[in-house]
Amino acid sequence: MTASGDAAFAERLVATRRDLHQHPELSWQERRTSEQIHRALDRLGIASRSALDTGIIADIPARSAGHAPAVALRADIDALPITEETGLPFASVHQGVMHACGHDAHTSMLLGAAELLMAHGDLPATVRLIFQPAEEMGSGAKAMIQAGALDGVGLIFGGHVDRHFPTGTIVATEGVVNASTDAFRITITGRGGHAARPHESVDAVVVTSLLVMSIQTVVSREVDPAHPSVVTVGRFEAGTASNVIAAEAVLEGTIRAQEPDVRRHLIEAIRRIAQSVGQLHGAAVTVEMTEGTPPLANPPEMVALARRAAEGVVGPASVTALHIANMGGEDFSYYLDQVPGCYVRFGAQVPGREGYPAHSSKFDIDEAVLPVGARYFFEVAKLAGERLRAGSG
Repeated sequence: MTASGDAAFAERLVATRRDLHQHPELSWQERRTSEQIHRALDRLGIASRSALDTGIIADIPARSAGHAPAVALRADIDALPITEETGLPFASVHQGVMHACGHDAHTSMLLGAAELLMAHGDLPATVRLIFQPAEEMGSGAKAMIQAGALDGVGLIFGGHVDRHFPTGTIVATEGVVNASTDAFRITITGRGGHAARPHESVDAVVVTSLLVMSIQTVVSREVDPAHPSVVTVGRFEAGTASNVIAAEAVLEGTIRAQEPDVRRHLIEAIRRIAQSVGQLHGAAVTVEMTEGTPPLANPPEMVALARRAAEGVVGPASVTALHIANMGGEDFSYYLDQVPGCYVRFGAQVPGREGYPAHSSKFDIDEAVLPVGARYFFEVAKLAGERLRAGSG
């Protein structure tokens, strides 16, 4: 591809990303996004089919791959319930909805990879493109698998933009790269009364406050510090008036762990502490746990393959690994529970600007990352296809 061709390719990816960014849609509501993807694939001559209403599955067939399994590439397409404050000329036109996690970029990258794959000619194996809804809810991947997204797939690859690394860097890490994401809701029922006569009541605020502090000791005192884990209370609701002792309070929070044993221990410890605190103060306690995504772990042999692909795009010096634990969740883990693959990160720091974190109302990326991601997906699809065709997938 010529230099001018490179520039035109990058411009197309930027235009796609900006259109998607301006029209974000929440999980399971990505209808315009899905329509745009279908149109883009149709222009490339790629047949696509809908899955789960807004999800999309599209195959780029290999003409001479025999019975080799397919290589899957996945992008997530949903946005977040956040009011955008970036000031960008292509900022969200939907109040309270924003692409604050880079899924607009991921979708653009995968469409760019599709363009490169179609221009390549005969592929070593069929490449399946998976445009997945509802990653932010942690439910889209599992649903897409149930809808047949992995049928006939031998290997799968995905990635995420990351403001912690400079553009032109690709991060491929062995082992766990994302944590599990379980949620809890604890309801504390005491006995309401007059604020001037607390002895006649069981104060749900006091009981719940003690519970909040007690929960914090699970990670600090019950988990080996060498094993990353997090328990966060994100919501505490109680009371109706300043002179009324609350009869009920509700806590909601998240549990993050990178190992199954630690995950189980945290869940059981929260149940135990909640019941004990309730008994101590004579309050009734109900604990509800909602299972989230499992930890995401990259197998070493797949990381080696991903690194080869990355080095072909950005050079060996720009391929690195995570050096600290990432406690964020990612439902790509469900795919890796079914077939081998690798999940990488694409450096996307905005030059000369303060880097706001993902899920921030001011989150943005360096759009120069788009062709980097597209070319990585193209390269890893070829290498993975060669592996599958050789019968070693």
